Amino acid sequence: MEITGHHTLQNLFAQLGLGAEQDEIEDFLARHHLADGELLLSADFWSEVQRSFLFEAIAEDSDWCEVVDELDALLRH
Repeated sequence: MEITGHHTLQNLFAQLGLGAEQDEIEDFLARHHLADGELLLSADFWSEVQRSFLFEAIAEDSDWCEVVDELDALLRH
């Protein structure tokens, strides 16, 4: 039986091919922000592969969706 819905921010960063250690995540969040009204998928810092993964996670309401929403919120601060 597969457990779903328990992905962490570290899991998401690893899935996106980004550094997943806490300091690497903090550095990414310090360097990248979304403007007011900017969609997560519109950000220019994603590769096409990353953008595709994020799109599918949101569109399919997958078990990644909750942590993708968390990332979206963190990029707005």
